[in-house]
Amino acid sequence: MRYIRNVVTLQLDVKKCLGCRRCEEVCPHRVFAMNDMKASIKDRDACMECGACALNCPTRAISVKPGVGCAAAIIKGMLTGKEPSCDCSDDGCC
Repeated sequence: MRYIRNVVTLQLDVKKCLGCRRCEEVCPHRVFAMNDMKASIKDRDACMECGACALNCPTRAISVKPGVGCAAAIIKGMLTGKEPSCDCSDDGCC
């Protein structure tokens, strides 16, 4: 399943990754893959920003802001019929 391209708040600091594979195990959309015993993001646009990966990462190598950002704003706008607002238009993401 695809959401909205290039708006996900998901970030990965590969230097902090221990290669435990927890992100791979808990991600419902298979966003992560392992490369050279480190996690990598293989499909950022498949991320639904649920936060399971970040909550289960023992080194906090992963960050994501569930329910915020452009993706959430656009979806909320579509559901309510209002203009989306993610409060980041100064950054040029919307």
